[in-house]
Amino acid sequence: MPRHRIRRSTLCASVTAAVLLAGSAAGGAYLAGRSPDHAPAAVASVSSVSPAATAPVTEPTSEEPAVDLDAELAGAVEPLLAGADGAAVSVAVLDSGSGARAVYGGADAAYETASIVKVDILAALLLRAQDEERELTAGERGHAVTMIENSDNDSATALLAAVGGAAGLDAANERLGLTSTTAAHAWGLTRTTAADQLTLLEAVFGTDTGTALSADSRTYLRGLMERVEADQQWGVSAAGSGWALKNGWMPRTATGLWNINSIGRVTAGGHTYLVAVLSGGQRTEESGIALVESAARAAVGVLSAAD
Repeated sequence: MPRHRIRRSTLCASVTAAVLLAGSAAGGAYLAGRSPDHAPAAVASVSSVSPAATAPVTEPTSEEPAVDLDAELAGAVEPLLAGADGAAVSVAVLDSGSGARAVYGGADAAYETASIVKVDILAALLLRAQDEERELTAGERGHAVTMIENSDNDSATALLAAVGGAAGLDAANERLGLTSTTAAHAWGLTRTTAADQLTLLEAVFGTDTGTALSADSRTYLRGLMERVEADQQWGVSAAGSGWALKNGWMPRTATGLWNINSIGRVTAGGHTYLVAVLSGGQRTEESGIALVESAARAAVGVLSAAD
């Protein structure tokens, strides 16, 4: 997994004096090392060169060592697991303004999505509607609203079928840039990573014109995530204000342990952050929510400190 680094400050590079070299017989002159577009590649030799022309260029230097944000995030999250009774957690966070990001848990740290996959399903449906150059039908919109705002399972099942099932969701995820997510027919068992969920959030909340989702599609999906019902407004919302989110919670039949997940956007300290927190092995739903919220706050705190 690549490390993500950011420099806190740099010194200004020293400025090397430009040297005028004699040019053509017509008396033209060029800046050393930079020729006009019409100039030949080579410049005629000159009888003398100022000593400044051969002086080495001073490279920028840093007052402080680079900060390894992944390591900083690990240092903030791992203490939270000390009392988590065997639970595991993975976190990814992005400062939308600066581009700084950090990930705790890589491609091997995959978890079942539970209901956060509903954002993915709706993104896939919106992509399909874009391809067909149409708006969502009234029925699709009804399912979309209840699926995101109320986390309705029947609506998720209907819309997964509408996008072509698990294979259709995998195809949409390839277009969205997700590389470590595997869809399942039983959609709550789709496996994903925090890093992939951050990629999905970038597709939903980004403004880049290269994003697969259109501006209208992004606006529609964000609006639903801003209106989840009151008893589901936990998770990454604990890390700031101005939230838009989707949560997932699912007890595993075989073990009785919980998967508790939360993905979304928050604002804090004048910055906008995208945050994804996935967890498994939680003893109770309540303890899982508490851990996920603590991890979200820790993740935003790491990037805030790096600004």
